[in-house]
Amino acid sequence: MAISSTIERLFRHDAAGGVLLMLSAIAALVVANSALAPFYDSILGAYLSVLIDGEDLSKPVILWINDGLMAIFFFYVGLELKRELLEGKLKNPRDVVLPGLAAVGGMALPAIIFAMINWGDPVRMTGWAIPAATDIAFALGVLALLGSRAPISLKIFLLTLAILDDMGAILIIAFFYTEELKVTYLVMAFVPLAAMVILNLRAVHRTGPILMLGVVLWYLVLKSGIHATLAGVILAFCIPLKDRWGKSPLHSLEHGVQPYVTFLIVPIFAFANAGVVLDGLSLADLLAPLPLGITLGLIVGKQIGVFGFTWATVKLGYARLPHGANWLHIYGVACLAGIGFTMSLFIGSLSFDDPILMNQVRLGVLAGSVISAVMGYGALIVASRKATEEDADPVPAQ
Repeated sequence: MAISSTIERLFRHDAAGGVLLMLSAIAALVVANSALAPFYDSILGAYLSVLIDGEDLSKPVILWINDGLMAIFFFYVGLELKRELLEGKLKNPRDVVLPGLAAVGGMALPAIIFAMINWGDPVRMTGWAIPAATDIAFALGVLALLGSRAPISLKIFLLTLAILDDMGAILIIAFFYTEELKVTYLVMAFVPLAAMVILNLRAVHRTGPILMLGVVLWYLVLKSGIHATLAGVILAFCIPLKDRWGKSPLHSLEHGVQPYVTFLIVPIFAFANAGVVLDGLSLADLLAPLPLGITLGLIVGKQIGVFGFTWATVKLGYARLPHGANWLHIYGVACLAGIGFTMSLFIGSLSFDDPILMNQVRLGVLAGSVISAVMGYGALIVASRKATEEDADPVPAQ
């Protein structure tokens, strides 16, 4: 009984998802550089096929993970976005100004740094968005390791920034990573979409029909050439926040899906995509334009973008620092925003088919994310100690 309660407490800890994500990445590194590597590659490369009315849907396992399982991940992200927009941190525009502008800077500067390093090579330039993303689970996991030493307002700031960052990543995928468009399938996709919208407007209680229509939508979006994960976001926005009896199907689904996303889908994605082959790698490989652009984008670009835009917004009087936070706290959060991992690897998989280039992407993402995590944690530890010392100082006599 004691063991089960301990395990339950571990899984409920805010850092649990980030820790499991890190362990999955380490496991992928170990397997990809061991005698199990051929088995690892053969499993991920094995084709699975589904035949629907004469239409063959055949993809390797790695793409079933990236196009299928990640659609569920984006469904969860969409549920979170809708809830935050309607009743959460994104409902009041004034509360969005500071993290919103920080998110804009945190996406723009990494992309600019990547482009500066890879300019002139049209193949590498397709990966410009890789360092623009932030991994919510990993970043919040590192912040959670500080416990009560970090102000609650800082977690809200980082969470809002990361959610807006996800919104930006979704838009980037929609506009810049769409393959050749097949209009017939796209037109057909409007049929289940219309039915889902009607059910949403009717505030239905049972979400089963909407979810089934969402599967059809996913298939048609996939066949249309638009990335199928966007179907997950669209499906999420068609789940009613409140039904006709005042209950929340959206809340129920979000709470039901969250453990599977955090403890199953994202770790599987990490294990399948983080296997950097280290054999023969040297410092020169890390300094190659593609991994260097990603690494510096995540480390330097995120820090300058998030911290710089936050500083400018506060100094210009458009917003205030989060309650109880100092500038060193903000710098620590800016570092944590450089943990790209899941979203960066995902955008990398959309950018490159070449295994050699994908290995460079993994190298850059892992290097940038790990260094950002260490720097962010270190800065936040120092900031928390500084804040504690200031609180402990006696007020000088008047």
